[in-house]
Amino acid sequence: MTTHAAPRTPWKAVVGGSIGNLVEWYDWFVYSSFAIYFAASFFPEGNATAKLLNTAGIFAVGFFMRPVGGWLLGRYADRKGRKAALTLTVTLMSVSALLIAVAPTYESVGYFGAVVLLVARLLQGLSVGGEYAASATYLTEATPQGRRGFASSFQYVSMTAGQLVGLGLQIILQNTMSDEALKSYGWRIPFIVGALAAAVVFYLRRSLMETEAYDEDKKKDRGTIKALLRHKKEFVLVIALTMGGTVAYYTYTTYLTKYLVNTANLPKSTASLVSFCALFVFMLLQPLAGALSDRIGRRPLLITFGFGSMLGTVPLMTALSGVSGFAGAFALSLLGLIIITGYTSINAVVKAELFPTHVRALGVALPYAIANALFGGTAEYVALWFKDSGIESGFYWYVSACAAVSLVVYFTMRETRDAALTQSEQAAEPVPVRV
Repeated sequence: MTTHAAPRTPWKAVVGGSIGNLVEWYDWFVYSSFAIYFAASFFPEGNATAKLLNTAGIFAVGFFMRPVGGWLLGRYADRKGRKAALTLTVTLMSVSALLIAVAPTYESVGYFGAVVLLVARLLQGLSVGGEYAASATYLTEATPQGRRGFASSFQYVSMTAGQLVGLGLQIILQNTMSDEALKSYGWRIPFIVGALAAAVVFYLRRSLMETEAYDEDKKKDRGTIKALLRHKKEFVLVIALTMGGTVAYYTYTTYLTKYLVNTANLPKSTASLVSFCALFVFMLLQPLAGALSDRIGRRPLLITFGFGSMLGTVPLMTALSGVSGFAGAFALSLLGLIIITGYTSINAVVKAELFPTHVRALGVALPYAIANALFGGTAEYVALWFKDSGIESGFYWYVSACAAVSLVVYFTMRETRDAALTQSEQAAEPVPVRV
C-alpha cells in the first residue's frame, strides 16, 4: 500500500483525476460520432438506418461489457488503489482505439472486420466500466468536504471535453476532406489520435498519488462482492437513480447528431456544429451546478432534473424534429442539456458518498455499469428501432418514463452532501459549507 496521500486541494485532484478521463471518453464517444461514415465499411447491406442499427448494436455491446469492467476494475481499485486502476483503464482504452483504427473492412475480409470492431468495443466497455468509478472515487476522496460537488463535476467536464474534441475533429475533417474520403479512410484518423493520446496519459497517470481515505482503510474484505452486498439498498439506489439520467444523457449527446441528420434532415456538418456548441456550454455549466450542490445539497438538483426530463422530453424532441437551421436546433439542444445538468454535474459524487471506502469503487462501478448497460447503452438502439418501426415518438415517451422512475428515487433517497469520508472529517465538528 502506498504511503503517500493525494493532495487535498481541489485543482490538483481535478487535474489528476480528469485528464485521463477526457481521453477515455473521447475514444468512447468518437465511435458513435463517426459511425455515420464507417457503418458501410463493415455492414454494406441495407439502407442507411439499417447500417446504423448494426453499428449501434456493437456500440450497445460495449455497454454490456461495462458491468464486467465495473466488477473487475472496481474490485481492483478497492484492493490495489485508485491510481493503479486509473492507469490500467487508460491502457485498455489505448489498445481498443488502435484496434478500431486498423480494423479491416468488409470489402477486404468480409465480416471479420466487424468482429475486430466488436472485440475493440468489448475492451472499451471493460475499460470505461472501471474508469467511471476510479475517476469518481478519486475526485471525491481527494477533495475536502464541502468542495466535492464542485470537484467531482469535472468528471463530466472531462467527459464532455473528450466528446468536444471528437466533434471538433469531425468538423475539421468534414471541412478538409470529401465525404467519399471520410467514408474510405478518414474515419480512422480520430481513432489513431485517441490511441496516441491514451498512451501519453498512461505516463501522466503514473505520477498520481493515492488518496487519504484509501490509505486509511485497513479492512481485509476490500472490493469483494460479499462486502458490497452488505449495502444492498445503496446498490439498488445507484441503479435506480442512474436510469433516467443515463437515458437522457445519451439522448442529448451521442444520439443527438444522428437525430438531427436522420429526422430533422439537417446537413451532417450543421448537426455536428450544433452538438459542438451546445456541449461546450453544457461543459461550462457543470462546475457551477456542482458548486451549487455544495451549498444546497445534491437532492434538489436531482429532483429538478427528474421533473424537467419527465415533462420536457416529448415537447423538446418533437420540436427538434422540425428544426430547419442552426439557431433553432442549438437553442432546443442546449435546453435539453441544461435540464440534464442537474444529474450529470453531481451523479458521480452522490454515488461515491453512498458507500464506505473499502467498497466505494466497486459500489460505484458495478450498479452504475449495470444501469448503463440496460438503459444508456441501449438508448440509441431503442431510438433507431422506434424510428425504423415508424413510431419515433415512442422513444420520447420512453425517455420520459425512465426519468419518472428516477424522480421517485430522488424524492425518497437521503441527502449525501455531508458524508464524512476520512477519519479527520469524521472527528471534525460540522462546519458551514463554502464554495
